[in-house]
Amino acid sequence: MDLLEDRAAPGNQPEYTVSELSGAVKRLIEGEFGLVRVRGEVGRVSRPVSGHLYFDLKDDRSVIAAISWKGQVARMQVRPEEGMEVVATGRMTTFPGQSKYQLIVEDVAPAGAGALMAMLEKRKAQLQAEGLFDTGRKRRIPFLPGVIGVVTSPSGAVIRDILHRLRDRFPRHVLIWPVAVQGQACAAEVAAAIRGFNAIVPGGPVPRPDVLIVARGGGSLEDLWGFNEEIVVRAAADSAIPLISAVGHETDTTLIDLAADLRAPTPTAAAELAVPVRLDLLAGLDDLGARLSRGLAQGIAQRGQRLRDLSRALPRIEALMATPVQRLDSAGGRLAGALSLSVSRRRGEFERRAGGVSPQALMALVGNRRESLVRRADMLEARMTRRQDQAQARFDNWASRLAPSLARMISGAARESADNRRKLAEASARLDLLLRQRLLDLSQRLEALDRTRQTLGYGETLRRGYAVVRGDSGVLTSRAMAETATGLEIEFHDGRLAIGGRAAPRKGPSKPPEQGSLF
Repeated sequence: MDLLEDRAAPGNQPEYTVSELSGAVKRLIEGEFGLVRVRGEVGRVSRPVSGHLYFDLKDDRSVIAAISWKGQVARMQVRPEEGMEVVATGRMTTFPGQSKYQLIVEDVAPAGAGALMAMLEKRKAQLQAEGLFDTGRKRRIPFLPGVIGVVTSPSGAVIRDILHRLRDRFPRHVLIWPVAVQGQACAAEVAAAIRGFNAIVPGGPVPRPDVLIVARGGGSLEDLWGFNEEIVVRAAADSAIPLISAVGHETDTTLIDLAADLRAPTPTAAAELAVPVRLDLLAGLDDLGARLSRGLAQGIAQRGQRLRDLSRALPRIEALMATPVQRLDSAGGRLAGALSLSVSRRRGEFERRAGGVSPQALMALVGNRRESLVRRADMLEARMTRRQDQAQARFDNWASRLAPSLARMISGAARESADNRRKLAEASARLDLLLRQRLLDLSQRLEALDRTRQTLGYGETLRRGYAVVRGDSGVLTSRAMAETATGLEIEFHDGRLAIGGRAAPRKGPSKPPEQGSLF
């Protein structure tokens, strides 16, 4: 006002610059409205990348531009949304660059529970239309999780109640993700915690939870508003890990309760829903074990009685085994004779074949093989010599055409030829050794075969005390034939003895006696 009085002209027509007049208006408005509370409806909300919040406060006749700086927005418990009726607390100021006045808002509060509930119902209807609350999306809570993740404040009584109830019922490994459970940072931290637990890789250094518990104690609607935020509801609905919501008391209902897989009335009840009672499981296990033992004993007793009843209708074991035992005895009695007959037949066949094999024939065969090997060795040596002479002739022919500068190559070829001759001589020596070894092996096999022939021949049998009896018609095999013979000849291992009459005829070399002529 002093400035206006100083600028007054004698003609009572003051003159001001634009800046002077704008500054005077700014000081006047800020002095008169340093702190005001304005009630109105939020309209045209804008939040640029700078983080500041621009919106309008209006009623049915006027509009006031409002602005909240980035730091003030971060401290707000409730953010203004278009159509919401609020009470804004701040200070009035002007913006000289545009000749407008505006309200610098420091805090925003809903105009009443009705406004909050209206906004809550609107958001609930929107999310429900997207299917985030459908029961088909909900998963079953594991019966006995190995690891439980808890999203709550680390300093409140909620986490102590949860840990105490888990310790009483069934101790489990618990991972705590500390978050703010009210205020402006609540929604962002709770959503980040849910997504963080889901991002844990199974089998990594940090165990992945099998179930999540989002917990908070009771409070007013404003205190629990962070759990109604859209970011929290979407994080709960997108969680791949089953989630239990335990926000507030039984009468409190938030949107995260609708999106969670299971709602618990209290945080303590959430711990009870997460794990069973260990003592109840042990008692049930003991009861099942007792029932199993009784069932097994009763089943064995019933089957034993049934087996005894059935056994009375079966014939005696002696009657069942009488016929098989008789067949076994009969087969055993025939086995000795069959074995003797088989041995006799095999021996006769062997002696028949051995009679056609003589040492002279084997020696002739070995001699033929030796001569064949010698001829092949001579042919091989002649062929190798002829090829070597041809190679030497070609070498000499080419050597005569070579220039003196290639003398070293000729010397190398000569050395190679000498090596080839040495290798040929070594091969010839190995061939001779192989032939001699082959002849030696054949001789050893022939000697072994002759020893086998002598061992299996009837001469060895005579050495064991047997004798061959011959008459006029040859070998005698019975007493009746010996009584009708005019003379007998007995062959021992060291010679023959004639008894009475004339000696039995000898036609050619003696043949081995038939079976039964030895005594």
